[in-house]
Amino acid sequence: MEKENLIKQTCKELGLTYKQLADAIGYGEGAIKNSASTGNISETMQYAIKMYKRILELETELNKANKIKENLREWLK
Repeated sequence: MEKENLIKQTCKELGLTYKQLADAIGYGEGAIKNSASTGNISETMQYAIKMYKRILELETELNKANKIKENLREWLK
């Protein structure tokens, strides 16, 4: 994924608006729109986006693990 497309790609991939992404990573909507349109994305913004995506991945993994744990508890009853 190219730096220029990180914001657009992330919003498309996660089904988010620029405002929703901005709120999620602690930036203003204007900063996100400006960076998306110019392709000039700061390293801190790139890092925030990557960490947000990683958090979502980890939450998904945790939910799967919790479901497995619940199933095991039911099975062991």
